[in-house]
Amino acid sequence: MKRKICVVTGTRAEYGLLYWLMERIQKNTELELQVIATGMHLSPEFGLTFRQIEKDGFIIVKKIDMLLSGDTPAAITKSIGLGVISFADAFQELKPDILVVLGDRFEVLAATQAAMVSRIPIAHIHGGELTEGLIDDPIRHSITKMSHIHFAASDDYKRRIIQMGEQPNRVFNVGTLGIEGIRKIELLSKEEFKEAIQFDVDKFFLVTLHPTTLENGTAEQQIQTLLSALETFEDYKIVFTKTNADTDGRIINEYIENYVQQNQERCIVFDSLGQLRYLSAISHCAAVIGNSSSGLVEVPAFLKPTVNIGDRQRGRLKADSVIDCNFENQDIIEAINKSIDEVFLKEIQTMDQVYGEGNTSEQMVNILKTISLDSILKKKFYDIR
Repeated sequence: MKRKICVVTGTRAEYGLLYWLMERIQKNTELELQVIATGMHLSPEFGLTFRQIEKDGFIIVKKIDMLLSGDTPAAITKSIGLGVISFADAFQELKPDILVVLGDRFEVLAATQAAMVSRIPIAHIHGGELTEGLIDDPIRHSITKMSHIHFAASDDYKRRIIQMGEQPNRVFNVGTLGIEGIRKIELLSKEEFKEAIQFDVDKFFLVTLHPTTLENGTAEQQIQTLLSALETFEDYKIVFTKTNADTDGRIINEYIENYVQQNQERCIVFDSLGQLRYLSAISHCAAVIGNSSSGLVEVPAFLKPTVNIGDRQRGRLKADSVIDCNFENQDIIEAINKSIDEVFLKEIQTMDQVYGEGNTSEQMVNILKTISLDSILKKKFYDIR
């Protein structure tokens, strides 16, 4: 009998990582893939990206609409509650053998809570990491403690999961799915990319800024500061992608939309570029600017510079190509200048990679189909002596 593996995805970026694992599960004769789409995938505001999942050949067995119309703390808290209720019903019907979740978002927290109470073993991807400026940090660690199988992206993160009391024989360093995507996908050429986005970008920055969710009321000041700094680099065009469904995300999106409207010859904005166009954008841009986790994981694999602004990614492992700076105009300008400096660009061409070599989904599938589920729900705390 096939082992049923249920994969939950709630955002475009998360799906871009999970794609390779989902594809391998779907092709494996010993496993049955169940896909649940939720969160931003079902929102017109964020591009109804569930359509891309279906276009890629996956059957979505459940669509769980849990996002309320608002990005306030109260709205997101209520969304989590709605998600828990809806996932409880879904799991009762689907009865998966293992639930697979990635990362640290509130949609995943809702799914994990429901699965834990439903006595479904949980496999968590990207545990043990730190994003000290975000509510995602305690969410991630909470998911780790509710999970039974752990897919870590590095030895440092593996050790941290074990430090949290998880059994070492259920914690696996498999690298990151993001690197696998880069190794496998056939990217667009520069001309194909221009055609795909209908915008002429010979020399450009890729900008992705998200709210720092543990800071109160900083989103407006932060996006204003970034846009002001970008004015210094008028020779570069800018491709913006919008924020996730985070607290105060709409503030950032509104400023970006207004800025693009006023600078239509220089700038363009997308709700979502999708995996192919986003990775192609990284391969052709001069630098990635903002505070997205992709700037620390995927971008270094292209030997491209990242200007990482503020505290959103504080605590993560970083390659030499990542330039940290504060949300201050001059700080951002200096960091961008360094990112396009020829000496710096030459230096990072030989830097070490910190997130694996690209066979992540194969390792995960082998574990998912062979790991014993006997007594796996009865967790014991592992003491480091």
